[in-house]
Amino acid sequence: MSNRALLEVIALDVEDAVAAQAGGADRLELVTDMAADGLTPPRETFAAIRAAVDIPLRVMLRAADGFAAGDVEGLLKDARELRAEGAQEFVLGFLNPDGTPDLKAVEALVAELDGCRWTFHRAIDRAADRDGLRKALADLPGLDTYLTAGAADGVDAGLPTLLAEAARRGEPGYGPRILVGGGLGLHHLPQLRAAGVDAFHIGGAARPEGWSAPVNPAAVAQWREALA
Repeated sequence: MSNRALLEVIALDVEDAVAAQAGGADRLELVTDMAADGLTPPRETFAAIRAAVDIPLRVMLRAADGFAAGDVEGLLKDARELRAEGAQEFVLGFLNPDGTPDLKAVEALVAELDGCRWTFHRAIDRAADRDGLRKALADLPGLDTYLTAGAADGVDAGLPTLLAEAARRGEPGYGPRILVGGGLGLHHLPQLRAAGVDAFHIGGAARPEGWSAPVNPAAVAQWREALA
């Protein structure tokens, strides 16, 4: 059994997706509008990317910047259309204004996803109580991953939290995989890997020339090599 870690790369379009796969990405997170930190991509974009690559795709379900659910009916419609197009894995996460998980919105979407696997994204890094959020979501079907930096300000600030949560693997609420992303650097990998973390998420790190440029396969390959 290989201990190869999972490398997930943000893709905005077909060019990104093909480059990420060429560089060795194991999975893509599909979003649009990084100025708003990543929103639901058009179903046409999903379909084009699905036709262009053969690695797993996780599709963002998020209607607006921030962590409020907003138009839940619109999100449910997006989820239905994306599933009809063949999407099988998703990314979502919503908070109430007080920083508690918006269970009503999350549960509505999870019901629509009908068993599809999904990631609760970095809304956890804005939660009033991370442990409480994990326990509140623990029994939701399909939840297999938390995308987290450990802190709202990124991995530099969140590293102690990530290490502490990795050590709680298997406790109630701590079953889902930790997918580290948000200010993640290559220099963080040894400590995280030593703690048993085995999934990593990059966006800007795959684009040395910035978000206006496509994913660079060589940059992805550098991460893939570091995680081999």
